[in-house]
Amino acid sequence: MTPTNVLFFLTDQHRTDTLGAYGNHVVRTPVLDAVAAEGTTFDRFYTPTAICTPARASLLSGAAPYRHQLLANYERNVGYREELADDQYTFGQDLRAAGYNVGLIGKWHVGTRRTAADYGFDGPHLHGWHNPVDAAEYEAYLAEHDLPGYAITDEIRGTFPNGTPGNLLAARLKQPVEATFEYFLAERAIAMLRRYAEEPGRPFFLATHFFGPHLPYIVPSEYFDMYDPDDVTLPASVAETFEGKPPVQANYSAHWTFDTIPEDVSRKLVAAYWGYVTLIDEQIGRVIDVARELGLYDDAAVFFSADHGEFTGAHRLHDKGPAMYEDIYRVPGVVRLPGGVPGQRSDRFATLIDLTATILDVAGLDPAKAVDGASLRPIAHGDDSGWREDLVLEFHGHHFPYPQRALVTDRYKLVVNPESVNELYDLRDDPDELHNRYTDPGHEAVRGELLANLYRQLRDRGDNFYHWMTSMYPVGGKDHDASLSSFETAGTS
Repeated sequence: MTPTNVLFFLTDQHRTDTLGAYGNHVVRTPVLDAVAAEGTTFDRFYTPTAICTPARASLLSGAAPYRHQLLANYERNVGYREELADDQYTFGQDLRAAGYNVGLIGKWHVGTRRTAADYGFDGPHLHGWHNPVDAAEYEAYLAEHDLPGYAITDEIRGTFPNGTPGNLLAARLKQPVEATFEYFLAERAIAMLRRYAEEPGRPFFLATHFFGPHLPYIVPSEYFDMYDPDDVTLPASVAETFEGKPPVQANYSAHWTFDTIPEDVSRKLVAAYWGYVTLIDEQIGRVIDVARELGLYDDAAVFFSADHGEFTGAHRLHDKGPAMYEDIYRVPGVVRLPGGVPGQRSDRFATLIDLTATILDVAGLDPAKAVDGASLRPIAHGDDSGWREDLVLEFHGHHFPYPQRALVTDRYKLVVNPESVNELYDLRDDPDELHNRYTDPGHEAVRGELLANLYRQLRDRGDNFYHWMTSMYPVGGKDHDASLSSFETAGTS
């Protein structure tokens, strides 16, 4: 197989329902909608875990978080490791060894010491979880182009439970679009693309990782005011009562100050978020336009996804956290491959880790090195036979340890919370996940089937979370020493 050039775009904290390709008729995302029209749009595309560092480490390694063990963002680490193991497989070095130019422009957020360069990627190191507007290279860019520095007004924030001002959620950026960090990233990606084009016989992988539309939504007035808050319909799950739900969700709601924010301001927040999405779509368009200009687009593989979603008020929450709702686990997934079926939609379950396998596949390398993923190339070419029927998701904590596992099927989602109540949602009859059916007698058979299925999958893959399930839930017959007590019969006849 001839190695294929790859353009890879990743956003951060990006809701699926903000894109025209996923049915939003208000937000303008013509660039990403056009990519979707040329390739495959996945309707059941998920992050393996809804938090930045573990998700990005999974994309880098092709391994699920429990396996690579980089389980939390370092800014609020809860005692987990902060670097990948020295022997952890990562795909960038493999591509480089195969002769690829390999670049990454933008957000890294994998570990505290090693940078993307340590894993084989060209590009400047940009620190942090949000636009690093104090980065020397960005400040030099502003100075070179006589552009004003970063400054904000019209801050939007709620009030913490202790009475102090809450986290910044949005603000008006007092810069023109050319001075935004998003425009700067596109400029750097374009420069790298032009550099790679100077080696026409050498394939390239170029990733552009935007820090947004992660909150706080800080965008110029053109985008801050682009959408009318009156056109915003708040998620139906703002009716959340947390009745029958793990108490941590109500605690997180208080932390994210939703109930202290008037409804009109909540609508403004969503409108600003939409503006941020359009700003990023335009910058992706600038990179794609240059790829076309250089004759590098038509035969390239193009990927778009996000590390996880965003609540934007859903379930009276913002950001993400220990609540395994579709809002933050289901993400955009668009794959455009040379020779693929244009404009098709797939309802097959897929994840960020499958993107790792697909990248390896189109590069002519072994996709099985992404040990927890599978190449999406067959689906992109119209063959989805033999594909997985469900998906396991995981979470390990943010602010504090909070282990969770979930199993998502075509209709149901089971969430196991060892220190709290478990959850069961009927995604067909209750798509907003407002009603926990775990203790509903009418769902007993479904609950048992899902528990046994999740148990088997965790055990088979070596995720020791299954040990807790062994004694606590009806998970079916066991063909192993479930109590780890084989010593009790050792030496007896």
